[in-house]
Amino acid sequence: MRLSQSFIPTMRQDPGEAEVVSHRLMLRAGMIRKVAAGIYSYLPLGLRVLRKIETIVREEMNRAGAQELLLPILSPAELWKETDRWDFYGKELFRLQDRHERDFCLGPTHEEVVTDLFRREVRSYRQLPVTLYQIQTKFRDEIRPRFGIMRGREFIMKDAYSFDQDEEGAKRSYQGMYNAYCRIFTRMGLQFRPVEADTGLIGGISSHEFMVLANTGEELIVFAPDTQYAANVERAEIAPPAISEREAKKPLEKVATPNAKSVEEVCAFLDVSPCRLVKTLLYQTENDAMTAVLIRGDHQANEIKIQRYLGIHELTLATPEMISRFTTAPIGFVGPIGLPKVRILADHAVAALSNFIVGGNEPDMHLVHVNIDRDFTIDAIGDFRQAQAGDLSPRGGSPLQTARGIEVGHVFMLGTKYSEKMGATYLDAQGQTHPAIMGCYGIGVSRAAAAAIEQNHDEKGICWPMPIAPFHAQILPVTSSDEVRKTSDQIYTNLYQNGIEVLLDDREERGGVKFNDADLIGIPFHVIVGDKGLAQNTIEIKDRKTGEKFHVPREQVCEWITDIVKKRLESQP
Repeated sequence: MRLSQSFIPTMRQDPGEAEVVSHRLMLRAGMIRKVAAGIYSYLPLGLRVLRKIETIVREEMNRAGAQELLLPILSPAELWKETDRWDFYGKELFRLQDRHERDFCLGPTHEEVVTDLFRREVRSYRQLPVTLYQIQTKFRDEIRPRFGIMRGREFIMKDAYSFDQDEEGAKRSYQGMYNAYCRIFTRMGLQFRPVEADTGLIGGISSHEFMVLANTGEELIVFAPDTQYAANVERAEIAPPAISEREAKKPLEKVATPNAKSVEEVCAFLDVSPCRLVKTLLYQTENDAMTAVLIRGDHQANEIKIQRYLGIHELTLATPEMISRFTTAPIGFVGPIGLPKVRILADHAVAALSNFIVGGNEPDMHLVHVNIDRDFTIDAIGDFRQAQAGDLSPRGGSPLQTARGIEVGHVFMLGTKYSEKMGATYLDAQGQTHPAIMGCYGIGVSRAAAAAIEQNHDEKGICWPMPIAPFHAQILPVTSSDEVRKTSDQIYTNLYQNGIEVLLDDREERGGVKFNDADLIGIPFHVIVGDKGLAQNTIEIKDRKTGEKFHVPREQVCEWITDIVKKRLESQP
């Protein structure tokens, strides 16, 4: 493709609206343009990247035995009401009515639709197992769309659904998709890590997220470097601390702490470490019940873990108004001693403490030398906090470490969550009816493109991995002499005939402008054609990612580029 005939509107300056690297560079490189908050047009360069990702995904889904179909974007409310998700999904669900005032939604995911298809068409165990997938636009009404196409209201996703006779078959399907995802992200040239994850709005028994590792990632993951254990912070388990011989209990004391509300203020006033202070967090649960959760001052509560333990779907941190109605203490001075009858949960790290500090349940007052059982009782001890670097791994080995990542894929073991509610059953060999065992598997196609940029960029622009780069090579004539133009055209034609995707910058622009745009767009190899090199019968080739330069004889350029591109592509599994 010739750049003079291409629609690649690059930008010289950083757009003010861009919050993250991928958003900034995709706008500047002419890959996307904003239509509305969280909604983008994909321009030709960006679409080429998406199509390459889709091809890799499609090839690996087919290789794993999945069959492609295309489900409707629009689905009736009745299907969602069968699984209770019409209400449970909340405001993220785009809802609309047709001219007959019948309720519909734009699909954020397709469990209901595909399960309805299954129950209409599958009758016998002989038709199982089956895995169906699609690549389609999805819609979620994000409360705050941000980060460009990383968190939009409209996005492209591959979603797959497996149906099996029994749990063993479902595990095989799940593992097959897990393996396929590993191949997909490896083929894309990305550094990634599968991590245990919470099932969230999709639900089910268990799940794994696939995280592209990047310093700019919005999610924190923890992992044990000498084991296979890895999880996101919502799911990450923490081994209980070993409890050595406890120190002798000291008499309980009330201490005035005027205007010291935060952990930092209280610790500074009392001259103690945050690990000696215990926060009492009040949560409003279903039916307006209150639960108190005790967390060490240097730790953060994990509301997903608390919800999972309580077996509820909603958990709200009490507002200052709720706290004042429920206790006699203002916010910052609530403690477990003397609370009205309420369920109290204590994190493992709190249960290991002696002589700690809590709020005094009255203004400007704390209690010191507090001990569980002597001063108050708790209802349960458990893992109720977020993991952090240095915590004990639940699988043993060395302490946990942290890294940042971007979720690009998620696989779920659904069990019978949807099949039971929707009557998606089959007859076994004895004529008995059973609900199908399901799994679902998603990949954010457009999100993966942005994640690839977050992981592969420098101060000049994008550095695309070869398998998903919009082009393999870019030819940069640095002067307008006849010899440079003729040689550039010849290299362009030869590479194109050899199956190399090549972009020729034939614009009437200065060399500096061409170099800057080439670095910004990030095509893996730059073929630089200039009078000085031609006088020595050589062409300079630059590796965009490493900056390494090669001086190749003019007659060998096509063979050199073709060979290295094919080697890099063939190195993928």
